[in-house]
Amino acid sequence: MGGRGLPQANRSNYPMWKIDPVFPHDHFTFVRIEYDSFGRRGGFGGWRNDFPDCDWNFSARLQELTSIIADPNGRTMRFTDPALLDFPFAFMTNAGAISLSEDEKNSLRKYLLNGGFLMADDFWASAEWNHLRETMREVLPDREPIELTLDHELFHLVYSFEKLPQVPSIRAWQRGLTYESWHGPYEKGDTSPHFWGYFDDHKRLMAVFCQNNDIADGWEREGEDIEYFQNYSLKYSYPLGINIIVYAMTH
Repeated sequence: MGGRGLPQANRSNYPMWKIDPVFPHDHFTFVRIEYDSFGRRGGFGGWRNDFPDCDWNFSARLQELTSIIADPNGRTMRFTDPALLDFPFAFMTNAGAISLSEDEKNSLRKYLLNGGFLMADDFWASAEWNHLRETMREVLPDREPIELTLDHELFHLVYSFEKLPQVPSIRAWQRGLTYESWHGPYEKGDTSPHFWGYFDDHKRLMAVFCQNNDIADGWEREGEDIEYFQNYSLKYSYPLGINIIVYAMTH
């Protein structure tokens, strides 16, 4: 596992495959967004969270479980990178203390309104969501997030969920929790999962913000504990991730 002072992941320990050289650009690439954070998250607690294990594992499962051809390595880039417009999906994690420049806000707005899709994961409690919502208000000043309910297509596109998925980090789960208690306070004690969507003028979902969830920990940690894998990676993390990718690629 990389980041937070942990040893860097060894690429040889993860599945690897080759992209057909005849179609060098005909594949899906998992794009992780780099960003700045304020406060204690200005270091390894920000965009690097779960990196790179999460990205490699998810790309491998996407390749294995669907007909989508995936880049085994993925990429990291900032919102201001012009190449981002070439990729239909971007992933952002642990962004409860994100700090975006005006150029980054403008670039994110352009990305979303030109057909891009953003998934934001691993933020908890009211304060982190309020900060993200205020940041997005500066990105999309004429739009407000709408909470997705279980009947939304996102939860039934490939895999169908009987309830809104919630994935605690493996550290929280080892403590017997379904949420990360150290992010509180939780307004009115609400530790339930919430999925907030931003829509364009054609009702296309442009971004989903997964509050009170650590979907990507189910990707990163899949090989660390068989019970955690069966209860969270297998049931929730990979199915939801695949649903989101298929939505981003087809809408």
